[in-house]
Amino acid sequence: MAEIQIPDAADVQARLLKGPYHQWLGLEVLSVGKGEIKIQARFRDEWIVNVAGGYIHGGILAALVDLTADWSLVAYTGKGVPTLDLRVDYHRPARGNLTAVGQVIKIGKQFSSAEARIYDSEGALVASGRGLYSTATA
Repeated sequence: MAEIQIPDAADVQARLLKGPYHQWLGLEVLSVGKGEIKIQARFRDEWIVNVAGGYIHGGILAALVDLTADWSLVAYTGKGVPTLDLRVDYHRPARGNLTAVGQVIKIGKQFSSAEARIYDSEGALVASGRGLYSTATA
């Protein structure tokens, strides 16, 4: 059985930015390890849902949870995997650039799980979540 080649940060960055939505989010891969990834998303004014408070819309946070957990699986399997289920918890209003940290929880033949934590520009946890992904073809 051949060993899976884990992509490095530059490879993941190039693959990630093929998606226009990921480009729009201003994603930068900071680090990649086996089943782990750290990504930064550069703040955009379009993310704001509460103009008076300057809070970022929860949909942006949910997208970051999903894509970060998903790409932590890419950092384990070397291949993209489709999302089957996603749970997101919101902890406090988010502002500024965001840092997302993802980690594989369990690898299975059919299904795998991974989690992500999203931090604001001051390092406070603003959202976290866990996803279930299909690894049947990974």
